[in-house]
Amino acid sequence: MSNRLLGVVVSGISQLTPRIREYLLKSASGDPLPRYEPGAHIELCATSPAIGSFIRHYSLIGGIGSWDDPPNTYRIAVQRESDSRASAFIQDNFALGTQLAVSRPKNSFYLDRSAPKSLLLAGGIGITPIYAMLRSLVRRKKNFELIYSGRASSGLAYRDDVLRLASHNGRLHVSGGPVGSRLDLGALLATQPAGTHVYVCGPQSMINATAAAAEELGWAPECFHSETFIGAQPGGDEVPFDVELRQSRRIVRVGRDTTILDALTAAGHFALSDCRRGECGLCPLPVLEADGPLDHRDRYLSEDERASGQTMCICVSRIKGTRLVLDA
Repeated sequence: MSNRLLGVVVSGISQLTPRIREYLLKSASGDPLPRYEPGAHIELCATSPAIGSFIRHYSLIGGIGSWDDPPNTYRIAVQRESDSRASAFIQDNFALGTQLAVSRPKNSFYLDRSAPKSLLLAGGIGITPIYAMLRSLVRRKKNFELIYSGRASSGLAYRDDVLRLASHNGRLHVSGGPVGSRLDLGALLATQPAGTHVYVCGPQSMINATAAAAEELGWAPECFHSETFIGAQPGGDEVPFDVELRQSRRIVRVGRDTTILDALTAAGHFALSDCRRGECGLCPLPVLEADGPLDHRDRYLSEDERASGQTMCICVSRIKGTRLVLDA
């Protein structure tokens, strides 16, 4: 095992909703695990016979209500996706005692506790980092407002715990069903006091709509914070393809549920990376040839760089073809 990875054991499993299952991961040695701040996540590394090696990101919840997890335990929640064999593999195979490898906590979704008010917006499984932020704000008696949205209240993990903790500062917004409606993000942001920081985690459409509303209202960029792991997840129309590493003279197969970066790592090829979400700019590689359009899923490259087809972020992006040649 790499020195960068931590050995953990599944020590608890709870079915939160029909699709979401919670896992408690205890340090294999029993020693305390590295500490982290609200908004942090870990990378879970596993291998499936059908998929091969894969890495998925999961936010660290930190505890339930006002209670913290023991220092040797991480708490995550995994939602079973219809188009992801990785989440199905996790839920079908992870059992009490399963040994796993996870990364040290990483955080690019920091909570600014100095803000005069924090607006927390969670959509579906996006509640996981928001819950950790909520716990921190309540403990420190900070000013906040929380809205937890989803198509049906029965599918919202930690619903009762979140509402109990948030008290009069929190509410649900159900968008599905005969009386459901879309959350009016523009109106919501327009009523916030100056200096409010908004934190949003959920479907990409929700994040994009919140960002657009904030920009239209003239919010300072540093007051908008978002988190999504969707870039590395399959979208339903992926097909396997081969990546030729021209300098290394190697060909690596990339499965439909695997990123280029994960496939190269599993094949023993070192590639610079950090966020694994298409944001940091460490992993882009020059593209020499491609027999299909590049499917850019990053949030780092400019529109001109994407249009040129000369580079791609291998941690999230793919091709809509069968062969890709990289200068690596």
